[in-house]
Amino acid sequence: MFRSLCNPSRGRGPTQTALTDMAKFKSDFLNTLDERGFIHQGSDLGGLDALAAKGAAVGYIGFDCTAPSFHVGNMIVLMMLSWLQRTGNKPIVLMGGGTTRVGDPSGKDEARKILPVEQIDANKASMQRACAKLMTFGSGRSDALMLDNAEWLTRLNYIEMLRDIGRHFSVNRMLTLDSVKSRLERDQEMSFIEFNYQVLQAYDFVVLARTRGCNLQMGASDQWGNIVTGIDLGRRMGTHQLYALTTPLLTTSSGAKMGKSVAGAVWLNEDMLGAYDFWQYWRNTEDADVARFLKLFTTLPMAEIGKLAALQGAEINDAKKVLATEATALLHGRQKAQEAARTAQETFEQGAAAQGLPTVEIAASELATGVGVLAAFVRAGLVKSNGEARRQIAGGGLRVNDVAVNDEAARLTAGDVVDGVIKLSLGKKRHVLLKPM
Repeated sequence: MFRSLCNPSRGRGPTQTALTDMAKFKSDFLNTLDERGFIHQGSDLGGLDALAAKGAAVGYIGFDCTAPSFHVGNMIVLMMLSWLQRTGNKPIVLMGGGTTRVGDPSGKDEARKILPVEQIDANKASMQRACAKLMTFGSGRSDALMLDNAEWLTRLNYIEMLRDIGRHFSVNRMLTLDSVKSRLERDQEMSFIEFNYQVLQAYDFVVLARTRGCNLQMGASDQWGNIVTGIDLGRRMGTHQLYALTTPLLTTSSGAKMGKSVAGAVWLNEDMLGAYDFWQYWRNTEDADVARFLKLFTTLPMAEIGKLAALQGAEINDAKKVLATEATALLHGRQKAQEAARTAQETFEQGAAAQGLPTVEIAASELATGVGVLAAFVRAGLVKSNGEARRQIAGGGLRVNDVAVNDEAARLTAGDVVDGVIKLSLGKKRHVLLKPM
């Protein structure tokens, strides 16, 4: 259920209200996000609900172009845009060709690396591919739009920006935003360019409201302060009513951050992570996360998810396979998802069940604190030294649970145990099972 409701009204600042006092939503959009666990905070959800019920919600999420692909951690907010469209409303994907040149300080102890414009443009073009898998783009009423804030941010005259936009911002309030406050409290330097990020993000909201009829900004919970700042700027600059909606920052039940695996980042672009490795990531989901992830990362009906969530014991592996196949189908297509499932059954499950595969026992307490992946392969006898393990990783020769290892600093934990073992592989023919005891 929700944690809080903020209502930035036109006459005063945000206030906190208990969400348990709210009646059920009228719109399919908010009802869907509610029952699937997407909502963390929202502003005037009653007003937003009324818009969405009429198909009049126009919502955007901004993405800075810091990498050539989205990763799994981004998928939750992309799914929010997908559900916005699936319920008859209009999504906008805003690529941060302009804001990437500044760098979002949220969640960072130091300034992000400033990328060359050419790299930003290349990343933007590459990132767009995943969006086309989750939304339909076009000129129809509910068709998605893809825009780039470089279109207006790079044209801003500095004096005009200070006079027309900057005058609406209170430095006192800007200092209270979590992205700024947390950095200062840790005595970490924040550059002037980073401090201005919230101004640019707020202005994006105003521009989209004026030019595209946008009335909703969504994002992860760490963006709440920036989004509410945009609502306030819109009020001061005379836009229509704007709304905010955030989703929780997602971690696994063991506390691991979504988007990372023992093999490295879980990218959405197939040229950076194949469909089979993507399928395996979801197949390795911790038992406690299966029901939650089925709601967030698939479009299966809730009744079907309920049946899968009720599976217990070894049968929960069947639910994990459904999760893996459905999540992979969204990004890579049904055919590749089914091929990945078949390949996994042939190469992993049958192999793991075979009595002939060598097994090395490992104390469960070691996995609780984490075992270095290099040491694990040495211990399994697949390589003779850490140095050899590093060379194999560089050549793509080591795999954990059939997923290629690309981070030599990765650690194996209890979350990597599948069907009671962790499968270590050197090449295609040498396999050893680590069995916790």
